[in-house]
Amino acid sequence: VKRVPQNSIQHWGELHGLSPSDGIVVLPQPNGISAPLEIVLLDKVSSGCAGIIQLLEWAEFPNSFLLVLEHPEPSQDLQHFIRAREFLSKQVARELFRQVLEAVQHCTSCRVLHRDIKPEIILLDLATGQLKLIDFGCRILSYSPPEWIHHQCYHSTAATIWSLALMLYQLVMGKHPFRTGQEIIWGWILFPQWLSQ
Repeated sequence: VKRVPQNSIQHWGELHGLSPSDGIVVLPQPNGISAPLEIVLLDKVSSGCAGIIQLLEWAEFPNSFLLVLEHPEPSQDLQHFIRAREFLSKQVARELFRQVLEAVQHCTSCRVLHRDIKPEIILLDLATGQLKLIDFGCRILSYSPPEWIHHQCYHSTAATIWSLALMLYQLVMGKHPFRTGQEIIWGWILFPQWLSQ
């Protein structure tokens, strides 16, 4: 269950065909129901892809929204999974990255840009090895491309590829390749000799 305070919601959208739980009053809008963009985006992407967290139900309250999301048990976010192992073998990294790519490709086919792809927002079902892309709350590029740091603008496809590349590096190397914004702008990444070409 995820509680989202209304005063923290920066982006809104309209839902068509999905309504909150029975018994909760929502004032209808002319073309649909006004809802946080996270709910709208989850509605668009959560069916048809095992790699996207499923929105089971949602409700509006006077000061917040409540989202009921699937939660596999046992599970761990990918960031903690990597840290516990220092780094992942190329075979494990390849399989996990393949699943992330499938989830991102599904989002793209639904015309949804996640904007915050990073290990912390990927949930790993420890029993099955299935990944789930979570948190469609429209954060601002924590795995920022150089143009975002330098000019505060980005191209959606290029920014997605950049985030995915940084995440792949982190899967294999066990750490983020950059420590500062200036390092990102310079684009200097060190690859150890043991890493295959």
